[in-house]
Amino acid sequence: MDNANRLNFDWSLIQAFLAVVEHGAVARAAEAIGATQPTLSRQIAALEAEIGAALFTRGARGSVLTAAGEALVYPAKQMQQAAHALQLAASGQSQSLKGTVRITASEMTSAFLLPPILASLRWKYPDIQLEIVANNAQDNLLEREADIAVRMAKPEQDSLVARHLGGLKMGGFASKAYLDQKNVPFSPATMGDFDWIGYDKNPAIVNSCRALGIELTRESFAVRSDDQMVCWQAMLNGMGIGFAFELLAKQYPQLVRVLPENWIKDSPVWLTAPLELRSNPRIRVVYDHLAEHLIALINNQKN
Repeated sequence: MDNANRLNFDWSLIQAFLAVVEHGAVARAAEAIGATQPTLSRQIAALEAEIGAALFTRGARGSVLTAAGEALVYPAKQMQQAAHALQLAASGQSQSLKGTVRITASEMTSAFLLPPILASLRWKYPDIQLEIVANNAQDNLLEREADIAVRMAKPEQDSLVARHLGGLKMGGFASKAYLDQKNVPFSPATMGDFDWIGYDKNPAIVNSCRALGIELTRESFAVRSDDQMVCWQAMLNGMGIGFAFELLAKQYPQLVRVLPENWIKDSPVWLTAPLELRSNPRIRVVYDHLAEHLIALINNQKN
């Protein structure tokens, strides 16, 4: 190990190594990061030459870490976190409002709640460009997958500014046409006679109902999709009873409330951003604008 003090790693080689670790094979890693397989293979080979040991054994199922590779994973991830922290700190020093802010939110929030809020922001700050990532997954803000997130769950990462803005009321709705066709009065005793619209692999609805003492499974839903927009359109087009923001459903006269009011818990709204980026004037402007208007939206739900 006399060479250890003389190692001078190229950061791109560490990134290549971590990509293969994450995706389990050079081919899958190359596709995920937008590189070619030969380039990624050369980078891994260069890192192995630098260390003087093989990092992976290669087989039909992909790339398996060797003992030397296992030993490198933790320090490599530490380097990755340090690089991200450096990038975030540098971004936080920018004093210009001109540039891009990347916002991530759920599909329904991105499609229905954010556009009117962000339209007023664009008129007020035309030099700020917006990227909206409609994604139900919890994007990693610390890895710059987004600058700001609007989420319906409290973030678990400590290095984030997280503000709880309140709760959006949820309800169970169906189209008038669907209810007329069923011609069965809805009650707790007849719930099983109706078609329900829910998620496929996402357990959110099942877990929420279980908290209310109602046991559901994936098969309880006659129509299933993890795409919120698909579920919304299925409800509008008479495929069954679905779940939606009350303030949104009220805008569609063809929808009828089926479940009693306040039967479903409010959906909490959290606004989050990396701590370092919160000092960036451009991020702060967008963050504060979102907070102000989302709070107003929440407070005006009864209107």
